[in-house]
Amino acid sequence: MKKLPAGILIVDDDLDILVSARIFLKQHFQQVSICQDPKELHGIISQGETDIIMLDMNYRKGTNDGKEGLYWLKFLQETDPTLIVVLMTAYGDVELAVESLKSGATDFILKPWNNEKLLATLSAAWKLRSASKKLQKAEQVQESLQNDLLGPPTPLSNGHNVAMSEVMNTIRKAAPTDANFLILGENGTGKQVTAMEIHRLSVRAREVFIHVDLGALHANLFESELFGHAKGAFTDAREDKPGRFELAEGGTLFLDEIGNLPLHLQSKLLHALQNRTISRVGENRMRQVNIRLICATNMPLYEMVREGTFREDLLFRINTVELTLPPLRERTEDIQALADQFLRQFNTKYRKTLGLRKDARDALLRYPWPGNIRELQHVIERAVIMAEGEEIQESDLHLSSRKAEVPAATGPAAAMDLSSMEQQLIKSALEKHKGNISKAASELGLTRAALYRRMEKFGL
Repeated sequence: MKKLPAGILIVDDDLDILVSARIFLKQHFQQVSICQDPKELHGIISQGETDIIMLDMNYRKGTNDGKEGLYWLKFLQETDPTLIVVLMTAYGDVELAVESLKSGATDFILKPWNNEKLLATLSAAWKLRSASKKLQKAEQVQESLQNDLLGPPTPLSNGHNVAMSEVMNTIRKAAPTDANFLILGENGTGKQVTAMEIHRLSVRAREVFIHVDLGALHANLFESELFGHAKGAFTDAREDKPGRFELAEGGTLFLDEIGNLPLHLQSKLLHALQNRTISRVGENRMRQVNIRLICATNMPLYEMVREGTFREDLLFRINTVELTLPPLRERTEDIQALADQFLRQFNTKYRKTLGLRKDARDALLRYPWPGNIRELQHVIERAVIMAEGEEIQESDLHLSSRKAEVPAATGPAAAMDLSSMEQQLIKSALEKHKGNISKAASELGLTRAALYRRMEKFGL
């Protein structure tokens, strides 16, 4: 039988009890320690190897009121409130047991104990301790993520460009409210970072930010992922699972690629947003949700409404505040600042101190950036990795080869609408990578699922 990875500490003034308990428990737990004097508790638990303490309630001869045990229970709770304490005594006093549980003990056992009952009690205590440690770790991770979100604003969502300044001005006005945001823009323009900036400036900033890529979500999993499911709702539903709406409770829910949501699922999302309630798959119970909604897409939603592929009532529900992020080719005044920010970031990551030479800066300004900010980020990262001198020069950027891969916007192509341009870019990427979906999707800044949907849309 595999031992449970728990540290057990037995505290009792009776050496015989300590030895017998240790011999039995060593068969089931990885670490079992003993202590005859509770005054040694501080030194033992400060080593950080104890999960569960079996604590006797009486130590002085002739006393059986349990006051000593309650005193040391209080001491342990003040020292480390996450410790699991199981009190034990030879006196079956119901009132004392109730008082000890009210004081914070996890359980109460009588001496002499039944080994099977003792093992069951400590195994249950370890499950509780393990769950508590996981929760504590999750809270620490969440706090770290929230601290990142609450950091200084990023140049990705700010700059000197007039259009971008208007975007940021709108964000500063509307972010503190609970208004829904719709962020429009080409791939790579910084829609997710902008959503995080809205969250950072909102009253929900210290709550969770949940990102859902609807473009990568299979239609069959939509309800389960967003609304959750009950145990047994379908074949693989082995336990109750909350959806993203519930996980975002009190915080921000960011639905990316909302333009890819099939029409038959749009009504289900609309119902949840209108009523602020969701029902898990396989459940009849309606659950209230309290979220701030931000949506984003690179799809032409208004055109899709006219074509009947996107619900107008859903559009009006999500676009209380609408932002359109300009492509990087229209933000030339911000390219230098963005490049410098990425250079600092990747110099730190790869332990380098590279600068940008003037010819490299000029090349960055000349390039059309079809992949927008995301492409600029990748270009700078590659240059930092591959550059051999103390400065990055134009040849380190490899922009000439990239430019040759982008169809020139001249002649008939110049008159293309957004949909036609998107079709041409996808076709070019597929031809370049000889039909390799993963490589084409990576170059286009799409998920495989999102690329498959676009290929189906354009009949490619």
